[in-house]
Amino acid sequence: MHKVSTTDDCGSILMTESVLSDKSEAIEFIQKIRSQVGKVVIGQDEVVERVLIALFTGGHLLLEGLPGLAKTLLVNTVAKAVDLEFSRVQFTIDMLPSDILGSEMLDQQKGGFYVNKGPVFTNLLLADEINRAAPKVQGALLECMQERKVTIGKESFQLPSPFLVIATQNPVEQSGTFELPEAQLDRFMMMHRLGYPKEEEEFSILTQQLGLGLNKSEKGGAVPQSAFDLIEDKAIGGIEHLVKVMEMIQTVHVSEVFTQHCLQLVRKTRENPLIEMGASPRAGLALVQAARARAFIHERDYVVPEDLFALAEDVVLHRIRLTYEALAEGHSGREVLNQSLNQLG
Repeated sequence: MHKVSTTDDCGSILMTESVLSDKSEAIEFIQKIRSQVGKVVIGQDEVVERVLIALFTGGHLLLEGLPGLAKTLLVNTVAKAVDLEFSRVQFTIDMLPSDILGSEMLDQQKGGFYVNKGPVFTNLLLADEINRAAPKVQGALLECMQERKVTIGKESFQLPSPFLVIATQNPVEQSGTFELPEAQLDRFMMMHRLGYPKEEEEFSILTQQLGLGLNKSEKGGAVPQSAFDLIEDKAIGGIEHLVKVMEMIQTVHVSEVFTQHCLQLVRKTRENPLIEMGASPRAGLALVQAARARAFIHERDYVVPEDLFALAEDVVLHRIRLTYEALAEGHSGREVLNQSLNQLG
């Protein structure tokens, strides 16, 4: 175990927590993150796990759910728990690509142009309600998500490392939304669909809100506190801790049999007559990497079939499209995927 030193804005040397040196410390780091998130976001354990998997694998995550399910609150809380540079973009129908990527600006005094970098230059980008933006704006993220770079004018800029996008969206049947194109959906490692909390969890949410007081201003005004006021500014760790966990996850054993099962599942989606568009090779890569991270979070040094079955829907479902005939007959993507899972040898 060793210390990592950093400097503050005045140049003074600060000592951070010890960098993780073994698996037990890494597991403790993960548990502290989950504990800190749990103080703010009640329930949603599975969603928290998916966010951590995305964080530890550098994969992008799409969260879909109706308004009021704490999607934005969750991502904000995780960003504060791990000391990463964080940006939030609220997507709207009148946005331009330059609002995300940045643009060339004219410097009238010097008589030249300079680049004004957009909010995408960060470690964790929260793309809030991404499906409310026009397709042109959604497409602006394609290069960022795949190549981790941005082209502004004639110049290319590398994005910070690590870099990942966690996007939220309301279901596409809601008014004022645009369905994400297949090319962009494929770049999301996982798409998790949130449901309503359980009755006891929703009761706890109501009780928590009743216990919050007021935020009083110096001028005598006040506003009721919300769950966002519960987010702690103190980080559990920083990038160096995150990188250590990422390194350990790469050592998790993936058997040849497990890899074959991932391959079989992906290929079945291309051979099924009910499916018009099957999953791309990215689906297999995402399954293997996500399974490694899930195994590590569950304190295992190896993946098991449970990891595949737990992650298949989040990794594969948004990458397939049923035929018109299959939809007309009442089939659903989840049903067809489950059939493929049950056929794995």
